[in-house]
Formats: sequence, structure tokens, C-alpha cells
Amino acid sequence: MAWPYFLDCDRFFASDQEGCFDPLAGLKGKGHVNVLYTEPSTIIQFTYTTNAQMYSILKRTAAKCSHISHVYSIGRTTEGRDLLVIEFTNNPGQHELLEPEIKLVGNMHGNEVLGRQLLIYLAQYLCSEYILGNQRIQTIINTTRIHILASMNPDGYELAASEGHLLNGWTNGRTNAQNIDLNRNFPDLTSVFYRNRRSRHYRIDHMPIPDAYWFGKVAPETYAVMKWIRSLPFVQSASLHGGDLVVSYPFDYSRHPHEERMFSPTPDEQIFKQLARTYADAHATMSNNDTERCGASFYRTRGIINGALWYSFAGGMSDFNYLHTNCLEITVELGCDKFPSEVELYPEWKRNKEALLSFLESVHRGIKGVVRDADGNGIKGATVSIRGIRKDVTTAEDGDYWRLLNPGTHIVTVTAKGYSRVTKRVYLPHAMDKAGRVDFVLQKVPVEPDIDDHLFPTVDTWDRFDPYNQFERYSDPEVGERGREREEKPWWWNYFSQSGISPPTWLLRNV
Repeated sequence: MAWPYFLDCDRFFASDQEGCFDPLAGLKGKGHVNVLYTEPSTIIQFTYTTNAQMYSILKRTAAKCSHISHVYSIGRTTEGRDLLVIEFTNNPGQHELLEPEIKLVGNMHGNEVLGRQLLIYLAQYLCSEYILGNQRIQTIINTTRIHILASMNPDGYELAASEGHLLNGWTNGRTNAQNIDLNRNFPDLTSVFYRNRRSRHYRIDHMPIPDAYWFGKVAPETYAVMKWIRSLPFVQSASLHGGDLVVSYPFDYSRHPHEERMFSPTPDEQIFKQLARTYADAHATMSNNDTERCGASFYRTRGIINGALWYSFAGGMSDFNYLHTNCLEITVELGCDKFPSEVELYPEWKRNKEALLSFLESVHRGIKGVVRDADGNGIKGATVSIRGIRKDVTTAEDGDYWRLLNPGTHIVTVTAKGYSRVTKRVYLPHAMDKAGRVDFVLQKVPVEPDIDDHLFPTVDTWDRFDPYNQFERYSDPEVGERGREREEKPWWWNYFSQSGISPPTWLLRNV
């Protein structure tokens, strides 16, 4: 069954058109009903939402909790729909020193819809519980900057939703309106890493995007997300998918091109395993070996697996996050049914709610701090290295950094061009439930030539993004002949575009 109404329409953001009404209102007015008032709690409508309803819910949620939330668009899809993000923090709209940033992305494949709904519910839950005084939620929001992109592929969702959960096939709506699989469309930096991994001096953090990538077909959704993750100092991330019940982690591309299933760990293998365990163990059934799966066997790993060991593919978003930025991203497969019936939405929320909250809390792990010069000014772009882990992170605009680490003793070294090298020994106890604070002060020294400039001369640098301005048109609204912004494409548009047939533009009002 669906959940057809709220008992508190104003508080829980539903409109009359969405079926928000109190069936006892008439009787209460006549004094026929005695209502027992208990402690207030969050009530959510567990139904599927159209794209328009999703935008409306997110905007009204942000308006309701404007002191801790706001919405912003990171770009537009092929068909002109906004890629809308809702943010939660105690100071929305800006980065705060030492506050970690985390993102959750859903609906990358348009027909994998459960993650989209869970993130919409999570946004409403965070807002409502914060107002109600839930101490755990208040702590999460007051110490973390959370970004939720509920739907990365609203065009694909439009096609999948038009068929419904009973008729939707395994792939219909998976791709965007250009028939591009978004999780195969990111730059393949993993192959570049494999080619150079044996060189002692080759850096695998903040690897540049090869210029050749821009000559291929880059989806506007991919382009928008790449700009987004480059613009903010994300620490960790989760991408919600469907089709199995498991958490996978990088690398997703096999270290041997002819091996479809080969264990291909990153230098942060142990940290990725801990992130995956955090979600799987907090999920109601994912880590249980008795849970029925969807054909694959994760018996020995209790619901987590290295991506390439499961199946290998290039151009994935998680590998790109890891090699191009500081961000560690896992992929959460939420279940066998990519488009479950509406009656399953509430049980799925119950199974995943604790896992989502635990994952948000897990960003406060390892060490954090500020790298400053002798005058107390933050140093942007300083490199923070951990002995034994060949993957560095760099400091943000104000010199702050975050390094996810497991408990134990770590040797931490910070370097920056034109400054001295500083090393510290850090011990993280097992009982530590928050990130340890480790600051560094660097002294200025004469600049010496960088050996990497001689060993790896290249025109590709991290700052070189879309050097030929191939996709600037995606950041501007499409404009029709009369100078008005073109409206979103109708629901039937995807049937033509995804099958390679030119859509009948003459049926649109503004072209």
C-alpha cells in the first residue's frame, strides 16, 4: 500500500494536489474525536515523485529549514532539466574551516530509482528532525556540510517512470537522453594510473584530465558533476544504484585489461573497505550472509567487494573521484529490483536510514587540520602524505585538509612549493570517534626545480579543464526563436532520442 496523506500538511511540505489532507479534520471540528497527542515525529509520504514534484519538495524543504539548508543547481541535462542539489549545514552556502564536505548522489542510471527516493526522504528527514531537536541529526548537520544530488539523470528517470515499475525493463531509462551511460562517461584516469604506477615519482592524486577526452562525447550531466566535484573540497561520497545488494569500492577498472574480474585495489584499500563496511553493517540485511542476493555471491565478504573483482568497467565516477580529487567514493547497490513497487519504499527506507546516517557520521574519521605559513596564513594546495599510502591529499582554499585514516600509527608529511617539509608521527586510538586535529606550520625556503617537471613534461595540468570550451553551451539556457528559455522536453522525447531517431521538434511549442 502507499501512504496517502500527512497529518501535518504545513510541516511536512505536501500540497493539496499531492493528496495532503487530514481525514479526521471534519470530525475534530464537531468534537467527535479525541486525539492523543504524543511526542512529535517526522512523517514522510512514501510515494514516487515526478521530476517536478522532486524539485518542489527539495525547494520547500530548503525554505522550511532555511537556517540550515539551501538548494542550488550544478547544471542542466540534455533536455534542460536542472541538476538540483540540496545542502545541509549550520552555515549554508559557504565552506567553513575544518568542516568536512560529503556528497550523496542518486539516480545516475535513470531506471535505478530507489536511491533517488531515499535521498528525497533523507532531505526531508534531516530538516524535520533538526527542527524537532533530534540531537544526533543536529550534531551531524552542525559539524558537516552535506550535499545531496537526488537525481543525476532526471531525463532517464522520465522514461523509466513513464513505463512504471511493472513494465520497466532492465535497461530502459538507464542512459541519459543522448543514450550515454553516465557511469562510463568520466575520464578514464585509471588506465593512466596503471601505465605509470611503477614509476617512483609519478603522482596519482589530482591526476589531470587528458586533452583527448574532450574530443569524445561528453554528456552535459557528466560535465556538470565534474565541475561540481572540482569546485568543492569533498572528503567522501556515495553513489546509490540498484541491481544487487552490495557496496563496491574502487578501483572499478581491472588492472589487467583482459581480466573482467580481478582484484584491483587502490592505495587506500583498507580505508575503502572500512567505508564500505560502515554502510553494509548498518544496513538491515546487506552484511547478512543469509540474505538472498541477485545471482552474485558475496558470502565471504559480507556485502562488500572491490569493484573490479565484481566486474570491470572504465570511465566510472568513483575511480574519477579518487584519482582526480581528494574524495573517496563508494557505490551502494540497494537491491535486486531497480524499480521496486511503491509498497516497498517504506521498508527500504527503514533498511537504509541507519546506514545513510552512519555513512554521514563516518566522514569524521582520521585526521584534519590547517597548514599555515609562519605568519599564520593558510597555504592552499599543500600536499599531505601518509607513509605507506601512495595517495596524497591537498589543502583547500584556506589551508585546511581532511585525511580519512583507520586507527593506528601514521607518519604524516606536509610539503608545499616554496616551503619547508614538516613530518609528524600521529597515533589514532581505536576508541576515537572523531577526527584528530593535526596542524602544520611551514617555513618559507628558496624554490628548487621539481623533478616531476623533468621526468613527466606535459601540457596536461589539473587546472586544465575543458580547454577548448567544447561544453560552455551547457551552462547557458537554451533559447528559442522568440528569445524565451525553452521549456523542458515532454515525456515522449526520450523514446526518440534514445533509439537514435531524430525527435519531432515541430511538436514543441518553442523551438
